[in-house]
Amino acid sequence: MSNTIQTSRDDLARDRTAQDEQSRYSDAALTPPVDVIEDESGITLYADLPGVSRDKLNLHVEAATLTIEAESALAVPQDLKTSHTEVGLGRFRRVFTLSKELDTQGVTAELGQGVLKLRIPKAAHAQPRRIDIHVA
Repeated sequence: MSNTIQTSRDDLARDRTAQDEQSRYSDAALTPPVDVIEDESGITLYADLPGVSRDKLNLHVEAATLTIEAESALAVPQDLKTSHTEVGLGRFRRVFTLSKELDTQGVTAELGQGVLKLRIPKAAHAQPRRIDIHVA
């Protein structure tokens, strides 16, 4: 009888470990690589999001925080059975703290060929401007 009890305990422990692992991976997300280019009128971010479609992309700005969240829609053949997977996550998440010099109301976004392009202009008070000189 003790063998049966031990086997049941082992099965239960394995099930808990599998559930913990599944829960950990369901919350996990990849951090997409991002290039940031600044010019005098603002910044442009290029984020690599392979396999992400427009409907699976969520961008939002709250206060001075920009959040990029996405899910890839890469189709996996139904009969595919893997014995080892290097990258099994299809979720992406990246958070940025934005400078007060940026105009978060003017953010524009484009998605094409797995690359997200975000343009964030500088606020009017942060834009370079020429000061006219008057002769007295």
